[in-house]
Amino acid sequence: MKSILAVLVGYLVFGVAAILLFLVSGVDPRQDPELGFRIWSTSYGVFFALAGGYVAARIAGKKEILHASAVACILAVIATVSLVAQPGHASLWSQIAALGFMTPAAILGGVVRARQTSIKD
Repeated sequence: MKSILAVLVGYLVFGVAAILLFLVSGVDPRQDPELGFRIWSTSYGVFFALAGGYVAARIAGKKEILHASAVACILAVIATVSLVAQPGHASLWSQIAALGFMTPAAILGGVVRARQTSIKD
């Protein structure tokens, strides 16, 4: 049960941050935004994906990289489903950024947490 909660909370860190970004910025996530917003939102997404992986690993308290990888898998599955469901859509950049940058960042969050715990031991 703790593992499921860890992964769920880890994904929510990323997901809620993504929703808030588009709500606060007023940018329609289905439209093709300017390059500056793409760069900013990708960096923002990478940060919160890393944070989500880290949070999942910390809550789990063991098998940190596995739990962060589960967050990454959820992120990748959702991005892939969105990519396949909207072929040729203008917002494909965000799914590609999620698969190429944010998914690995979530795993990296688990690696960071695992290294912290191994240093303490």
